[in-house]
Amino acid sequence: MTTVTAELEDATLGLYRSLPATERRRIAEHASPDLRLRLAYVERGLALDRSPGALSSVLTAGKEMQAPHLDIIDRLYQRIANGERLRVMVTMPPRAGKSRRTSRWGPVWYLRRQPDHRFMLASYAAHLADDHGRWVRNTITEHAPTLGINLRYGSQAANRFDIEGHEGGMVTAGVGGALTGRGAHVAAVDDPFKGSEDAGSPTQRDRVWDWWQSVLLTRLEPQGSVLLVNTRWDDDDLSGRLLKEEPDDWIVIDLPAIALTDDDPLGRKPGEALWPDRFSVDDYARIRKSVGERVWWSLYQQQPRPLEGGVWQWAWITANRVSTVAFRGVDLARIVVAIDPSGGAGSANDETGIVAAGKDTSSEYYLLADKSGRHGANSWGREACLLAIDLGADAFVVETNFGGDMTRQVLVQAWQELERQSLTKGVVMPRIVGVNAKQGKRLRAEPIAQLYEIGKVHHVGEFPELERQMVTWLPGMDSPDRMDAAVHALTELADPAAANVGTTHYADRRLSGRR
Repeated sequence: MTTVTAELEDATLGLYRSLPATERRRIAEHASPDLRLRLAYVERGLALDRSPGALSSVLTAGKEMQAPHLDIIDRLYQRIANGERLRVMVTMPPRAGKSRRTSRWGPVWYLRRQPDHRFMLASYAAHLADDHGRWVRNTITEHAPTLGINLRYGSQAANRFDIEGHEGGMVTAGVGGALTGRGAHVAAVDDPFKGSEDAGSPTQRDRVWDWWQSVLLTRLEPQGSVLLVNTRWDDDDLSGRLLKEEPDDWIVIDLPAIALTDDDPLGRKPGEALWPDRFSVDDYARIRKSVGERVWWSLYQQQPRPLEGGVWQWAWITANRVSTVAFRGVDLARIVVAIDPSGGAGSANDETGIVAAGKDTSSEYYLLADKSGRHGANSWGREACLLAIDLGADAFVVETNFGGDMTRQVLVQAWQELERQSLTKGVVMPRIVGVNAKQGKRLRAEPIAQLYEIGKVHHVGEFPELERQMVTWLPGMDSPDRMDAAVHALTELADPAAANVGTTHYADRRLSGRR
């Protein structure tokens, strides 16, 4: 009879494990004290299995850090443990808890779930990777009864250990070092560069790249997953080069300190901090002031800027930026919306540049909005028209090199559709100014860059992607559509021939009177 009762209890607890959390909570609330104790034990086991964060909470009695961005790393580990083959790149600022979750709690949880798998961990230095391995080893040893796994006798080194009774284990190494032995089911790389000097060296960048290709990737099992978690240092660091060489092979989760776009992975609105309980917006403002713009945009915003040497310099933008509050006192004489359609010599993934700019009566220029993106024809036409309505623009400036008549038609049709929807506020459609940009990219960009240099152009707020394109562009490179749209808008406003509102040409030696 006792055996039957025990089997019944096991079956009941097994059913309990399969129920959703809300139902399990309801049952626990009405259970007897003895049953509630048994259910608490079951819940503990479920938490250990659920995620690295849940496991860490159990083993530290809730003291381990947890936040939405760490939940993202947890979910990646869950997917890999469930059999998905992933190549994931996660970028986030320093002091965000990424190493503890990626290189410590993540491996402990994964080896508990998959004790027959091999876990490979690399960091910029062997001693750091070994420190993580030592922590994982000690945690498994300390909590072996709870975790249900232990280390094999005679295989307990910090940089290499095996799971008792299973085929799995962990190996660690510094980036550039050897990774010998059996293959890996998971390879985690946690910050492959030590700092800016390391990442700024072309020789070191090539060394890391060679190690990545010839060592790490060759150790992966056929269905092995790769998790690269780092802060960005340079446009050509490991993340940057992978995005250039293999852009379609990676899931990219970009987590800047301060949200920049509406499609933020955490659902943040632009301007919101990554982990406000730890670093508030004001905290990050102080950090930004102390570390400087270059470090801020690379380490904290994950958008590395190049060293000086391009047509635009970063200081020309930041030194003359105005806030939206300060801009309220500016009286604009003209406003234009410039469009640089995707297509032509670019790739299929080109953006449509949609940028608005204005000019005041003192010939100061203001960049007002950037609505660029990978828009379809119907989408970009509507976006440009809505922007013109919102700002009260007097003209659209459109590059006509590729499909000029079609571009005009898209704008006219979009405006007519907005009129039918009573969204044009009764205003007349702005004039369409065609630009046949026959001159080279540098000849078009340099006069506008000179306006920036002498402090005549002011960005109203921040436009991260546009600004990154400006300061990273070098003559000879294909010019990005956001930058081209900004150049068109500011050229139209600055061209002496456009002083009487509207021009249909950009003469040779454009803006020569303003250079």
